[in-house]
Amino acid sequence: MNWETLYCVNRSCCYYGIPFYEGNMRKNGSSHGQKQALCKTCGSSVSLRYGTAYYDLEAEVTLFETAVRALAEGNSIRATARIVQVDKDTTCNWLHRAAQHCRLVMLYHWNNFKVTECQLDELWSFVHTKERNLLSAKLYHESYGDAWVWLAFAPVWRVVLAFVIGKRTQENANLLLDRVAHITDAHIPFFTSDQFSEYRTALLHTYGRWYQPPRKGSRGRLPKRIRIPPSELVYTQVVKVRQNRRIVEVKKKIVFGDEKKLSSLLAESPVSSTVNTSFVERDNLTQRQANRRLTRRSNGFSKKLSWFEKQLWLSMAYYHLVLPHQSLCKELLNSEPTLGTGSRRRWQQRTPAMAAGITDHIWSTSELLSYRVPAPFIDKLLQLEYLLSRP
Repeated sequence: MNWETLYCVNRSCCYYGIPFYEGNMRKNGSSHGQKQALCKTCGSSVSLRYGTAYYDLEAEVTLFETAVRALAEGNSIRATARIVQVDKDTTCNWLHRAAQHCRLVMLYHWNNFKVTECQLDELWSFVHTKERNLLSAKLYHESYGDAWVWLAFAPVWRVVLAFVIGKRTQENANLLLDRVAHITDAHIPFFTSDQFSEYRTALLHTYGRWYQPPRKGSRGRLPKRIRIPPSELVYTQVVKVRQNRRIVEVKKKIVFGDEKKLSSLLAESPVSSTVNTSFVERDNLTQRQANRRLTRRSNGFSKKLSWFEKQLWLSMAYYHLVLPHQSLCKELLNSEPTLGTGSRRRWQQRTPAMAAGITDHIWSTSELLSYRVPAPFIDKLLQLEYLLSRP
């Protein structure tokens, strides 16, 4: 646990949210075996675990971390409960605790990205009941049935920029692009997707500019305003030609932009020489392997949409911050010695978060779960619920 990021939690205190050594706090022994601090201004006591996934945790830390790693590596709730020898309800509580914390950590670090290329896709799953059996199940809850995970993927860093869980509707497509625009800078990325028509409308909804068409005659009301794409927006669709259920040809369709701009962007791209969605589709496989609720033909599917989202936040944070990505390895200028008599290390392992410049090292599970998000950002989240909550 980090003392430096601990702060006074009393909102009426003038030192609320100010880090430990900059505020008026001191270490104050422990309570129930947990170290704590005391604010000398307002007299409030705060546990060292406050603001982390360990706050008010009554179980052993090593047992909790083992369960979180097992869940993040693709184990089901019951399998994880058997591994750490606890009740499945306890495992559910730990998943909820870890997911809430991982959500805060990712929302805090995912900001002001300068993304040059973004691939869009949807990942199918279901909640409680598949769509074809939904007629009777939908009487119980409207969220049952198909649950699509909408993904915006940055192939240069192998980073999932944003995701949305919900039905395959225009509203969710708009929300996905709104989230992408929220975490990126003023630069508009080069977008690629399949032929799903909702993306065109969503891009205009987020990046389009209002245009007033001129009146055709000298009388009458003006035509309705329309949204037009900005000159810097380039969006291309991948068109797959199939014969006998096999792909025989892959073409491209330029929706926004022109051939000259597209050629220039592909020439500058460090990962793509042609228009493709290969990177986001490969990430779909990674997500299915790391998330039990996305695994096909299993009984690990979610029974409620909220648990589907919790597992996704945990697996996303673990994938980006803890797991090194083989394709992101960077050759070292000077090889480093290894333990024992093994050969010298020539490559530096990197996570997607390291490639994106979010961090400079591979996080451990304990570092992820103990990271304390600053209080000003948590307070600001209340103003963004319209963007971050599910539709």
